[in-house]
Amino acid sequence: MNSIRQRQIKCVVWDLDHTLWDGTLLEGAEITDLRPGIRETLVALDERGILHSIASRNDPSAVAATLAELGIADYFLYPQIGWQSKSVSVATIAERLGIGIDTLAFVDDQELERDEVRFAHPEVLCIDAEEAAGLAGRAELRPRAVSADARRRRHLYRASIERTEAEEQFTGTSEEFLATLGMRFTIGPATAADIGRAEELVVRTNQLNSTGIMYSADELAAYANSDEHVLLMAELEDRYGSYGQIGLALAERGISEWRLKLLLMSCRVISRGVGTVLLHHVTALARAAGARLIAEFVGTERNRIMYITYRFAGFEEAGEHDGITLLAAPPGPPPPPPPYLIVQTPALERGA
Repeated sequence: MNSIRQRQIKCVVWDLDHTLWDGTLLEGAEITDLRPGIRETLVALDERGILHSIASRNDPSAVAATLAELGIADYFLYPQIGWQSKSVSVATIAERLGIGIDTLAFVDDQELERDEVRFAHPEVLCIDAEEAAGLAGRAELRPRAVSADARRRRHLYRASIERTEAEEQFTGTSEEFLATLGMRFTIGPATAADIGRAEELVVRTNQLNSTGIMYSADELAAYANSDEHVLLMAELEDRYGSYGQIGLALAERGISEWRLKLLLMSCRVISRGVGTVLLHHVTALARAAGARLIAEFVGTERNRIMYITYRFAGFEEAGEHDGITLLAAPPGPPPPPPPYLIVQTPALERGA
């Protein structure tokens, strides 16, 4: 178990002129291909689950046409093409993707632009365009494991964009919109095939992570096979497709008390209410085993929302040990899931 989190880039934000391609679009340059090594870099990072976006001062229609002609338009999520500063564009991309700005890399050929972004956002990794073709070899862009969810991450985001557009056009309440999605939330024991994604969730999830402790794949595999632990994976899907495996819970079994060592949920599903449903499920499992659930919480600069999740679920502070806040589940059975959500729970092994 390691509480030190290595830097991991989740999205590369690209300038265009003299970065993605040679020449300046607005000056009438004929763009027929990308710079050497760029196409291969886009593909390699995409296959690892690393997203791409754009921050460029340019004409949006000309850029859209050029990207389409080059066959790469679909790689870029929430491109920011206009006349605002690059630092504003970078911040907007992080917000739209729902990821921390410290997980972005920014590639630009102009030192002035890199300095402007670096000054506004010191957490962003700024890279000279001359180094762009070698990005796939950088440690920050080489995840230890690449799960099935990682390989389809861009497509999961595309589905999310469709959902968001549908929600913006919907005239009813938020709950009424959620009821139209036909959401199915599956919670089941982690299998050997899930361990890569479980480790990825631990490494990538900052805000909706109850402790910030980083478990290795070997540790997670051992917990999945342990009679003294429960390791759960949660997956969400709706009529637009799957969100992927988006939640994880690790509990240590005891006779009269279970310890919830880790609860985390992808930021992409924060508005769906499934984090509380997963928490209630673990509470119900402990209760069925004749035990009370005690959750461990370690506050960080970014995960206060998890503390709020526990408190809204009725958990009360029950002490502190070695910097870990203990939160006790309320007595009595947890409430049922919201009516817009179908919860599926394959039977746990080892009689939990």
